[in-house]
Amino acid sequence: MQSATSKQTDIKMTARKVRRVINEVRGKKANEAIRILKFMPYFAARVVEKNLIAAIANASQKFGAKSEDLKISEIFADESVSYKRGRPRAQGRMYSRLKRTSHLTIKLTSN
Repeated sequence: MQSATSKQTDIKMTARKVRRVINEVRGKKANEAIRILKFMPYFAARVVEKNLIAAIANASQKFGAKSEDLKISEIFADESVSYKRGRPRAQGRMYSRLKRTSHLTIKLTSN
C-alpha cells in the first residue's frame, strides 16, 4: 500500500475550525471528499479542499495513482503558533488577543 502526504503550515485559522471540516471527510474516498468539501459553507473547507487536491497530485506524480483509487487514511489539524496582538480599551488599557494558527496534514493511500 502506497501513501502520499500533503502538509500546510501556519494556516491563519484555529485548529478547532479546521477540525470541524476534516471530521466530515475522514476515511472517505478522495473524489467523494472533494464533492463534500465543495458544498460546505465554511472557509476551512476551501483550505482542506486545496490541500486534498495537492495530495492527489502528489500521489499521481509519485506512483501514477488515479484519484478514484485513493482514500483518506489520515487527516489531522494541529495547533501552531499564536500571534499576540493588543486591543485598545477604555482609560488607556490594552487587552491581549491571541490570533491562533494551525497545521493541516493529509495522508492518502491507494486501495
